[in-house]
Amino acid sequence: MKLRSLLTPALAALLALSAGSVARADEGMWLYSAPPRDQIKKKYGIELTDAWLEHLMKSSVRFNSGGSASFVSGDGLVITNHHVGADDLQKLSDEKHNYLRDGLYAATQADEKKCVDLELNVLQSIEDVTLRVNAAIPVGATGEAAVLARRKITAEIEKESLAKTGLRSDVVTLYQGGAYHLYRFKKYTDIRLVFAPEQGVAFFGGDPDNFEYPRYNLDVCFFRVYENGQPIKPPHFLKWSAEGAKDGELSFVSGHPGTTRRLLTIPELEYIRDNQFPYQLALLKRREVLLSNWSNRDAENARRAKDELFGIQNTRKARDGAIAALQDPEFFGAKVATEAAFKKQLADRADGKEALAAFDRIAEAQKKVAAIVTRQRLLEGSVAFNADSYGLARSLLRVADESPKPNGERLREYSDARRESFKQQLFSDKPIYTDLEIVTLADSLTYLVEQLGVNDPVVKTVLAGKSPRARAAELINTTKVRDVAFRKKLYEGGAAAVAAAKDPLIEVARAVDAEARSLRKISEAADETKQQAQAIIGKARFALEGAGNYPDATFTLRLSYGPVKGYDENGQKVPALTTYAGLYERAAKQGNKGDFELPERWLKKKSALNLATPFNFVSTCDIIGGNSGSPTVNAAGEFIGIIFDGNIQSLSGDFGYEDKQARALSVHSAGILEALRKVYEVPALANELVNGKR
Repeated sequence: MKLRSLLTPALAALLALSAGSVARADEGMWLYSAPPRDQIKKKYGIELTDAWLEHLMKSSVRFNSGGSASFVSGDGLVITNHHVGADDLQKLSDEKHNYLRDGLYAATQADEKKCVDLELNVLQSIEDVTLRVNAAIPVGATGEAAVLARRKITAEIEKESLAKTGLRSDVVTLYQGGAYHLYRFKKYTDIRLVFAPEQGVAFFGGDPDNFEYPRYNLDVCFFRVYENGQPIKPPHFLKWSAEGAKDGELSFVSGHPGTTRRLLTIPELEYIRDNQFPYQLALLKRREVLLSNWSNRDAENARRAKDELFGIQNTRKARDGAIAALQDPEFFGAKVATEAAFKKQLADRADGKEALAAFDRIAEAQKKVAAIVTRQRLLEGSVAFNADSYGLARSLLRVADESPKPNGERLREYSDARRESFKQQLFSDKPIYTDLEIVTLADSLTYLVEQLGVNDPVVKTVLAGKSPRARAAELINTTKVRDVAFRKKLYEGGAAAVAAAKDPLIEVARAVDAEARSLRKISEAADETKQQAQAIIGKARFALEGAGNYPDATFTLRLSYGPVKGYDENGQKVPALTTYAGLYERAAKQGNKGDFELPERWLKKKSALNLATPFNFVSTCDIIGGNSGSPTVNAAGEFIGIIFDGNIQSLSGDFGYEDKQARALSVHSAGILEALRKVYEVPALANELVNGKR
């Protein structure tokens, strides 16, 4: 890790902005309903018009499997990352066709492969419903009572919006509870795979180069969106720039950053540093070893586990970088100092007493979370039951129990507004491999025993007198939940049918469900307390600093901006752009082996390529996980690249922003065209990008 040496006093001060002060530099994951027009116009002389923003917003796409994308033709063509599409490539593959490893190209519409259970969302509108949500919470209500009241009004707003517009409607919590916005999305579920390169070039350099720069990755994947059996004609799509990004030009990123924690208080950050991240890292490393060993036993094992293993390795490396920032005394000290300075300002104000008390309530709520978190993770978080089969079993159990309740009293994931998306996942016919399920469930049951001890009542009930390995094999081999017809029958039959089935895995889920729900209630009550307190703190901050800030990321559409720009590292200039020449040099230097082995076609086609063509580039745009697949556009709104990673210096971005060395990485639009035309020889796809139609 290189992060520690980068945290100079100046950088630490910059990162401390995450405590809530008004953003500076090119920081920010901005709401489309509150874009940084003035900052951009003042610094760059570029005015963001309503038409420009609407076009980019409605050209941007969210993959509900995790990640971002964009429309790039008037015939429903969507581009995202290979690693975002990897889940779908894996589900479409089998023993004879390894699309994740080998890639594919659908030359005709008939060849395009329908994805198993993919849902894409395109944001259509944003409505501030803060007043309505807060008005529904009884005065003085706290804890569980406030949770239930907020859940009821949220479900009511979402159901009402869905009925009125037909659009997926989600009430999104912003500013840790300071605001609530209703996001309406056009939802698409008939998605077909068009093109994917080999993973060897999409993820060239593998784990050793992950989060590093310079990079040489063709991390792209193309899908087409259908409705009523025909490709859609999206009213908005991005014009492709054949020239692509230029060093020094202003760029914009429109995507769906997953989660940031820049507005959290010090006790919350201490909890992440000392509890949450260490736990996550230990679990990730455990599962990485498990899947690596299982994969090394057999080629088919490796294929089946490939996508999950990649995700684990990627998350593990990202968490390593993020925790390094929190463990750095300089970085964390700046956070502490900034919060202390803010509290001092509050203490000097007549209206500051309430905000100071809110900080104390957050600290107390965080202690309540810490007291139950081990059992909550294991039971409600299902860490003790790491198997797709268990997820299906619990979903069947809970949907049967939740459905008879009034909409506003259900767990949120079972509300009417989410029913169709839930059913799509529940009835998915994605491949689930029995042998892999036994391996992962056995390990997680072992982890359950390690965490709670053999004499814990839950452990005894779950294991039923057997070893974790024997119990896992018994449960996976005897459950029927992997049968889609069985799942549909139980779903339609409700609680009576689920109980009558006596399915062993559903019964395990039932055995732990009461405690899991109880733990969830405690956690949600603590979250409600923190949200109410954050709303008070946010109001005080606004009174002191005024408007001009952005909320933490919530996997909803945001706009970031910054120039295409290299940086200095260890006394060396790191250029903004890499080229195809650099790709071949990097492969040769590593002996063209292992993670640096180029696919055979790339070796054969080297002479056909213009090696000076830009391949990857970096910008100062503010991104985080979830931005993968986001379009990078220029001031004209043209597609100049696609985000696929951040460098290692950017891994502290969960908690703050800096632009001295942290960079967002994109695949260059010209580099993509060069590969499509000269390596893969798919002129129809390349022409569709350039012309905007087939």
